[in-house]
Amino acid sequence: MPQSAEKILDHAPLFREPEYRQMLAEKKLNFECPHPDQIVTDQGEFTKTWEYREKNLAREALVINPAKACQPLGAVFAAAGFERTMSFVHGSQGCVAYYRSHLSRHFKEPASAVSSSMTEDAAVFGGLKNLVDGLANTYQLYDPKMIAVSTTCMAEVIGDDLHSFIENAKDEKSVPRDFDVPFAHTPAFVGSHVDGYDGMLKGILEHFWKGQERTEAKGTINVIPGFDGFCVGNNRELKRLLDVMGVSYTFIQDASDQFDTPSDGEYRMYDGGTKIEEVKRALDAEATVSLQYYNTRKTLDYCGQVGQATASFHYPLGVQATDEFLMKISALSGKEIPEAIRLERGRLIDAMADSQSWLHGKKYAIYGDPDFVYAMARFVMETGGEPTHCLATNGTSAWEAELKELLASSPFGKDAQVWAGKDLWAMRSLLFTEPVDLLIGNSYGKYLERDTGTPLIRLTFPIFDRHHHHRFALMGYQGGLRVLTTILDKIFDKLDRETSQTGVTDYSYDLTR
Repeated sequence: MPQSAEKILDHAPLFREPEYRQMLAEKKLNFECPHPDQIVTDQGEFTKTWEYREKNLAREALVINPAKACQPLGAVFAAAGFERTMSFVHGSQGCVAYYRSHLSRHFKEPASAVSSSMTEDAAVFGGLKNLVDGLANTYQLYDPKMIAVSTTCMAEVIGDDLHSFIENAKDEKSVPRDFDVPFAHTPAFVGSHVDGYDGMLKGILEHFWKGQERTEAKGTINVIPGFDGFCVGNNRELKRLLDVMGVSYTFIQDASDQFDTPSDGEYRMYDGGTKIEEVKRALDAEATVSLQYYNTRKTLDYCGQVGQATASFHYPLGVQATDEFLMKISALSGKEIPEAIRLERGRLIDAMADSQSWLHGKKYAIYGDPDFVYAMARFVMETGGEPTHCLATNGTSAWEAELKELLASSPFGKDAQVWAGKDLWAMRSLLFTEPVDLLIGNSYGKYLERDTGTPLIRLTFPIFDRHHHHRFALMGYQGGLRVLTTILDKIFDKLDRETSQTGVTDYSYDLTR
């Protein structure tokens, strides 16, 4: 074997060594019962055809690589945005390990969450004892200020009632009677992570607001960011804009510090987050604004029920979307948009104009959460690009209609297709039959990039195979500049690869572009 103390190989080059190539070949031949190579090749070619595309898109009973996650993941992320809050998932340990690993692999930070550790006996007799003991352990071991409880499939299938279970736990003194334990039922077999986020956020607000008297504070605004893998950069950028405007606001569910703790010798299980007292006072806000409508539908309805004005956006990215967000904030707060922000807007437009010749007419396939896909399609059209395929596995018919209306408003969207409820295997057929120049999504798109040759731009959660993207904003004018630069870099990198041989593919000896 080629490994030695003096020459340690990473697994990628290690498995290309002759010994491993032989071992893997023998494993395939002797244990995998493979079909002949020609049959595999022929079937692979068939999956690239229009005939197969029609069969693929007609699928109803099978989902292959969906561009979404399950509800409890959204609930765990939501809880991470509040002061000293421990997420408690009523279900099995394996499920909770998935939520922690998914968040920690994206943010490259520890993601704390605990489990009631339900096993087979709890599935038969119910998980009350698990929750009672689990809350007691969580309260004693981790010293939280709040414990936010959500559920997995197992708890939901057997019908465990969180409200009564939590009351029983308090009766048994697992936690003090006045300790805050908001909850949300988040069945993983329906909806997606955006629904889990919405349910948990509504549960937390309802826990603190229900039965309280509201005294409206004019000009004050609650801002809800939604489930956002770029919350570290986005939240800080948006707070900067609001501070420059002089707006009185509360950022509800702010996970930017929790997922960006410094290395200074101190471990922080909890960091930042919206303070509990701020959540309580947020009831008095004149308005609540959501940055991602499809992440906060139930929450916005509840805010409206308590008497607040509400407004929502679809991930304010680019010129028009940021314009609309800031003008709404200005109207609600009575604060003018200062010249410094107007200059930022002009600089983004100038950058887009500088690069227009490289962006005009480029075709894109975009996938991800509904608000993100809407925002990215809108920004692409601002640059003169064409969002050819727009796919959201957790997209609804209402989202599909809304996006089609947006696309019809621009000549760059006239040939666009919207795919609600489809998965990334469907996207593969779309890319083979109607190729595009660029693919925008998350790390799971790398297999589409390998298979179809479509360059992938990673701009949404989760991003596992690149580091620190989430630390930079996508929202606002500065975020738009970041996205613009990222797209251009991908275009120029591809051009460099295609013109790398002087006098063969590089006839103009390109240096300046």
